[in-house]
Formats: sequence, C-alpha cells, structure tokens
Amino acid sequence: MKFDSRDVALTAIFAALYSVLVIVQGISAAASIQLRIADCLIPLSALFGWPAVIGVSIGCVVGNTYFSVAMANGVYDIVFGPLANLVAAALILKFRKRRFVGCVLGSVIIGLVVGSYIWMIYLPPKDIFSFSFPENMPVWTVTVTSIMVSSVIAIAVIGYSLLRILSRPNILKPLKSHGLKVITEDK
Repeated sequence: MKFDSRDVALTAIFAALYSVLVIVQGISAAASIQLRIADCLIPLSALFGWPAVIGVSIGCVVGNTYFSVAMANGVYDIVFGPLANLVAAALILKFRKRRFVGCVLGSVIIGLVVGSYIWMIYLPPKDIFSFSFPENMPVWTVTVTSIMVSSVIAIAVIGYSLLRILSRPNILKPLKSHGLKVITEDK
C-alpha cells in the first residue's frame, strides 16, 4: 500500500468531515438513540479505499475525544469506537464487490463493539423509535440492539445510498479527471 500526497489529503478530508459531523451532531443531539450521521461516510471506503478507512478512524478518535475527555469511562469510546470504525471500513473495502453485504457487516461490527461498552458511559435507551424494550432485558442487549439499529440506518441505508450516488459514472469521471483515485466495483 503506497500513500501519496493525494491519499494523505483525502485521509485528512475524511477525518475532518467525520469529526465535524460527530461534534456538530453531538452538540445538538438530544435523542435516545445514537444515530451517528458521520457513520454514513464509512461505506465510502468501498470507493475511496484506505484513505477513507483511515480517515473515518482518525475522525472517530477526534470526535470521541471531544466528548469523552470529561468522562471517566470515556477512554473506552476513544479506543474502541475508532477500532470499530477501522474494522467496519476495512470490511466494507474488502467486500467492495458486494457493497451492500459489506455495509450490513460493518453495521453489525459497530453495533457489537460500540454497544458492548457504551452502556458504561451513557444510560441505555428506553426505546427505539417508540418501540419499547422489555424491562427485564439486560442493559448490554439494549445498547447493542440500539447501536446496531442506528448503525444499520447510518451505514447500510444512508451510507450505502451515498456510495451508490457517488459511484455513478457522471460523478466518478470528474473525480478521476482531477487525479482522485477511486475503486470501481469491477476492480
């Protein structure tokens, strides 16, 4: 894997976009479900390769650090959130010929990893989109379910749609003409 200056710049762009989306959404968020809009950038790893994989991981470090510094358990979010993004984005890159499958698998990875620790930082949600959890359901199961549902929405629905739009030939052609390296489904 060879990184040139364009790859470094693209990595920085993805990191900046991801972290800004996390911070802006976090400042204005009051929802009981953590629907992280920035996660819609993760599927773009199938199109932009390793710069996107590394960028969404670095962006997650920055965004999670911004909110976790004051919290005792915040170190989990600073370490394991970006690790989940790295694995999910790399998995989507690996499944670039079966993009939707990769997006669903990436959602599951983030749901399992983030859901397994986030309950130690934040209170678990009482419901998802007005569907209440049973009162005797374990906290871990509630948070994993909540994060998995939100990840499927952000990654496999919104992110996959964004990936399909950006993969159109009329959009790819200008990107390629300016020297941006993109991965097409046939590669």
